[in-house]
This record gives sequence, structure tokens and C-alpha cells, in this order.
Amino acid sequence: MSILARASAEDMESKLSGAPPLPAHRIIRGPEIGLSMLRGRAGGDGAAFNLGEATVTRCSVSLPDGTLGHCWRLGRDKRAAELAASLDAALQQDALRPTLIETVIEPLRQAQAEAASLTARRAAATEVRFSTLAAMR
Repeated sequence: MSILARASAEDMESKLSGAPPLPAHRIIRGPEIGLSMLRGRAGGDGAAFNLGEATVTRCSVSLPDGTLGHCWRLGRDKRAAELAASLDAALQQDALRPTLIETVIEPLRQAQAEAASLTARRAAATEVRFSTLAAMR
């Protein structure tokens, strides 16, 4: 679900073009947009405090056999929330799971891992090593 919650609707739709069609679904709740309070802790274990609010979109769907799929994601993308919820329900189907993992989930996971790696490399390039500054004195 974390992979689907971070993927855009366009990314999911492009990966679904090579997969079998998803089963028809009925929307149970949403997709609807709301706010969620973000909590923080000073030092990781201190007293909790309200950090701020984040916009979230949620959606719940049902397949004809009663299987439920859910999605909560940051942002306001209703289409992405509905797609992720329908994929969540479809991934619970034994017949669809292997194909969907191979054609949708794995390519999305790899793309997200590459993007995270690129961000980490860019951040590492700006690292300042204070020990080298101390050695210059």
C-alpha cells in the first residue's frame, strides 16, 4: 500500500495499461479530501505536540465478491486514491495478485527507489565535513 499511496494516478494508469483490466468496483466511501493532524515529538521520545495539518485523500471500494480495498494518501488526488483502493482490492484476489505485482507494483517500487536514491545522492553532494575544516587550522 505504501507504494500505491506514493504513486501518481498517471504512473498507476501507465503501469495498468500492460496488465489485465481491474475488476469492476463500487465506491463505498469517497474519494474525499480532508485534513489530518501531524504529531511530533521533541527528540523522538519527548512530549508529543501538534506539528501541523496535512491534506489527505481517502477512498474505499468494494468488488462484486465483497472484497474491500482502501487507500489513504497525502494530497488531493482523488483519481489516484480511487485507483490505489481498487488495486488494493484486486491484489487480494489470488488470480490477479501475481500479474499485478509484476506489472504494476514492482515497476512502481523500482521507480520510487531510484527517485529516493537520486535524492539521497544529491543531498550527499552538499554535505559539509566539519572535521576537515578543523584540521586546516
